[in-house]
Amino acid sequence: MDAFISLQKSIERLVRIRCSNYKEDYIKRRILSRMRLTNTADFEAYHKYLLANPQEVDLLRNALTINVTKFFRDPEVFEVLRREVFPDLAARRGSIRIWCAGCSTGEEPYSIAILAHDLLALHPGASVTIHATDIDTVVLEKARTGIYDRKALENVDERQIRRHFISHDDGTFEVRPHIKDLVKFRQHDLMSGIPIARYLDAVTCRNVTIYFTEQQKNELARLIHSALSVDGYYIMGKTEYLGREVEHLFAPYNVMQKILRKAA
Repeated sequence: MDAFISLQKSIERLVRIRCSNYKEDYIKRRILSRMRLTNTADFEAYHKYLLANPQEVDLLRNALTINVTKFFRDPEVFEVLRREVFPDLAARRGSIRIWCAGCSTGEEPYSIAILAHDLLALHPGASVTIHATDIDTVVLEKARTGIYDRKALENVDERQIRRHFISHDDGTFEVRPHIKDLVKFRQHDLMSGIPIARYLDAVTCRNVTIYFTEQQKNELARLIHSALSVDGYYIMGKTEYLGREVEHLFAPYNVMQKILRKAA
């Protein structure tokens, strides 16, 4: 059997990531970066190293999923959510349900929770539930802890930091309980074909599909479409797009910020 194919089979079994969901060049680049760090000469040698060193499983998972994020990443998107999307949902719904898919270490769902907390102050009869999911249990544990360094908060103003974070002596900041309580973290594989919930009012899935094949992007779009209520919002990454096979499933709401609505 080809050494790379054999390695992929072990990755799927140990790391629990379906390599077929990603472009082959991307998988190879991430593995090669781990090979350089582990001083392994080829795929076969790295395969043996992976099997012999259990700690490499988590390191490889992190390399493949690339968890790079921060609070209010792409501030313009969150401004549209704050000024238009969330007030619209509050006016039309008593209970707002949001899914943050591919949530990584939690900065995005907590950013949404901060906006939701401010929204609830203006609409006391409303409620908000945020489902935050990722395939990586390691990043989910960090997300639940909710402790971040100053760099992750560079888009958060000082007033929000004082209101929503606890400052620790070591220079880190912890999300306060009133924000944590709005977010429910859970492991979930986006390629399982099963949404985390149905009749959702909004789904954010940003900067995830850039590593997917065209087929997997289309399957994900169908999954999100099935999860949303009529007129529900789908927020994509700024560099992402819908394939022609699935573009009829959504109508543009804000083209510049990649915010769509579920088509009837």
